[in-house]
Amino acid sequence: MRGALPWITAALVVVADRVTKGLVLARLDPGAWVEVMPGFALTHVHNRGIAFSLFSGGGAFSRVLLHLVIFTSVVIIAAMLVRHAQHSRLSGFAFGLILGGAVGNLIDRVLYGWVVDFVHLWARIGDRTVSWPDFNVADASISIGAVLLILNEFRVHSREPEHASDSD
Repeated sequence: MRGALPWITAALVVVADRVTKGLVLARLDPGAWVEVMPGFALTHVHNRGIAFSLFSGGGAFSRVLLHLVIFTSVVIIAAMLVRHAQHSRLSGFAFGLILGGAVGNLIDRVLYGWVVDFVHLWARIGDRTVSWPDFNVADASISIGAVLLILNEFRVHSREPEHASDSD
């Protein structure tokens, strides 16, 4: 089952991402903003860039280049998954989250030329409002997967025996 975990995780992330984005596309107009509770709103934003809308102002060439870079990243992530995911359930799960998120956002880019973002978080601190950039299930999966991989590395390295120093 350990070998299937990353692929099942990736597939579930893609399905959850597609379903949630489909609901947003069907029920919220672009630019809509619906407060669910203080600090959390559903939005409908078209993100032409990458994380946090970086590179969103580029032309056709930069979009094609961006798609190629993202596609290459998906292939590299899949290769890493095949090579490293069997080391632990946590790393397999983490790679599955990252791969599923990357594929989910790549599907949007291929279909629409942009990514649908719909989660908006903010906090009021005194008289200021601190706002996080809008994101989606795929973005959250990539971020959580990356954090889990880092935690897994700390866990793995903390179990390695310390080597005695070579002293002559």
